[in-house]
Amino acid sequence: MENIKKVVLAYSGGLDTSVIIPWLKENYNGCEVIAVCADIGQGDELNVVHDKALKSGASKVYIEHLTEDFVANYVFPTLKASAIYEGKYLLGTSFARPLIAKRLVEIAKAEGADAIAHGATGKGNDQVRFELSVKALAPNIKLIAPWREWELRSREQEIAYAEKHGIPIAKENKTYSMDRNIWHLSHEGSDLEDPWNAPKNSMYLISKAPEDAPDKAEYVTIDFEKGIPVAVNGEKMAPVQLLETLNDIGAKNGIGITDIVENRLVGMKSRGVYENPGGAILYAAHQELEYLCLDRQTLHYKETVAIKYAELVYDGMWFSQLREALAAFVDATQETVTGTVKLKLYKGNICPAGAKSPYSLYSQEFVTFEEDDVYNQADATGFINLFGLPLKVRALMKEKAGLK
Repeated sequence: MENIKKVVLAYSGGLDTSVIIPWLKENYNGCEVIAVCADIGQGDELNVVHDKALKSGASKVYIEHLTEDFVANYVFPTLKASAIYEGKYLLGTSFARPLIAKRLVEIAKAEGADAIAHGATGKGNDQVRFELSVKALAPNIKLIAPWREWELRSREQEIAYAEKHGIPIAKENKTYSMDRNIWHLSHEGSDLEDPWNAPKNSMYLISKAPEDAPDKAEYVTIDFEKGIPVAVNGEKMAPVQLLETLNDIGAKNGIGITDIVENRLVGMKSRGVYENPGGAILYAAHQELEYLCLDRQTLHYKETVAIKYAELVYDGMWFSQLREALAAFVDATQETVTGTVKLKLYKGNICPAGAKSPYSLYSQEFVTFEEDDVYNQADATGFINLFGLPLKVRALMKEKAGLK
């Protein structure tokens, strides 16, 4: 048995991480366990979480308020990159894990801890995200993943263990496995494990089902400065207030419900349903502004970067050199992504309703179908001849060689 004297645990207050506290003490030489709960807008009653950790055997509890950091330094950079995993998933769980891991490392160093533990299972992506982030920031610290070590294999066994060790068990009536923060709410398990089953409207805890949304469309404007949203309907807002405002607007209009069978990093497919009202609005608005402000080559290349950026975030590589390098590229593209976008929201749909920018590359003078003095249409002849020359040369070769 390794000489582990002090462990910092990523603590949520749920059954798994509550059971982990006495399990660590029992299996790692009676080590001290420090619980760290990250508040990233999940809405939990943190006083209850604090007290439960102590009752479960933690020697100390940190409640870390990280919502501002989360939105400003993880959500918005990913938004600027237009990163969406497999065309649907807005990465709500993925970029929360490196933020939490970073704070775990900081506390572990301050407390002189020997190890960091987490409650992620051996089937999911989160184990990778937590551990890669810790490796990038504290390469010599020990990582403990109880789900890959202990003999507990079911919720019933965990409850029995908790009762044996005097751990308070909350009465939970959760049909689905859920992860929530200010950016999103995910649902997995139960009837969703069969991809043929449509999500039940009763499952939604944030958004209205689209058919239950108002029969009248709602318009919203969003101002951006260098790719970062800064105002809603003309009112300047800090990042958290802005996202909360858009969450409210989007939720009542049935915006941002996504159903996806995604490819987990560990090799299996999983089915999840996400509620992401504010995020869906922000991605749609940001895209409309980029259409206006980025030139063709930059926009198209950025689309390829977005796919790789999303994969890196999903795979837990937030602190990788490549992700940081791509972020630098993204920042360069966003220098002129400043302006205002208007969207029409109606029963789950987001429709563009206008965009303007002082850096707009759209020129009515050049593109007009009416008479103009700035574009000579005859210039297109030479352009087409040169652009099509490889096609012409190949066709001549095929004629000469008798090829079809």
